[in-house]
Amino acid sequence: MTHADPTFDTRAHYMALMARKRLYGGLVLAVFVALMASGFMLADERNAGGFWRGLPHVFDFPADVIADTAPKLDQLPGHLVTYFPALVETVNIAAVSTLIGAVLAMALSLLSTRGLARWPRLIPLFRRSMDIMRAVPEIVIALVLIFILGGGPVPAMIAIAFHTAGALGKLFSEVNENADLKPVEGLQSVGATWFQRMWLGVVPQVSPNYFSYALLRFEINIRASAILGFVGAGGIGYELKNAMSWGQGKFDEAAAIFILLFATIVVFDQLSSHIRNAMIAKKGSH
Repeated sequence: MTHADPTFDTRAHYMALMARKRLYGGLVLAVFVALMASGFMLADERNAGGFWRGLPHVFDFPADVIADTAPKLDQLPGHLVTYFPALVETVNIAAVSTLIGAVLAMALSLLSTRGLARWPRLIPLFRRSMDIMRAVPEIVIALVLIFILGGGPVPAMIAIAFHTAGALGKLFSEVNENADLKPVEGLQSVGATWFQRMWLGVVPQVSPNYFSYALLRFEINIRASAILGFVGAGGIGYELKNAMSWGQGKFDEAAAIFILLFATIVVFDQLSSHIRNAMIAKKGSH
């Protein structure tokens, strides 16, 4: 009577498992390609089939901007000065909305973290609230608020703060889960209120991570506030829309706005990266 070779059985089982894995991977890839192709065809049809016809002209607008700006380079510094206040307004919208959103996110994250929540039974409610705030795009909220409140920076600020609260709340709650509960328990033993336990026992531990995420969100909000300007929410995006709407002859002003936006995003990106790296290095030295 012969016995089966265990090594051969293991090898055969492994080869069958790998073949099945490759089959599943191929099926998933095929479904993904089919979805991408059908989605692209649908989008092209909704665009009146203009994608392929417009593809050769994709660089026409940059070429027009350069052609319109080159003879007027001497006017570029004046345009930069003219649109700088609008840039300051955009940065202010991003800063205020980030601050308000971060404060709200901090409260929501503490109320939705197991072991820290003031009302444990309401944790799912607070988590679903953050999901909704995070899921609704800023531009949708801004359009609704502009319809109600009229154009200006206030609708943009509220819309970005609302979305920021949901996005940062999720990140903050994950940070809270790694907090040491011993200081919280010590404060509770001496009769501290829930707010005192959170403010003195949790926030000092997680504040570097809070600040790091808030800085990252601030960069995102600068871009968002510029985009919302296109729908009438004020700031430099509104000025860019006007400059582009005038068409040929005003593209030098659009170029100045592009330069201001690009320089601002680069400066704040480098600044926030430097601050985050310094915080990480300081935290690692302790």
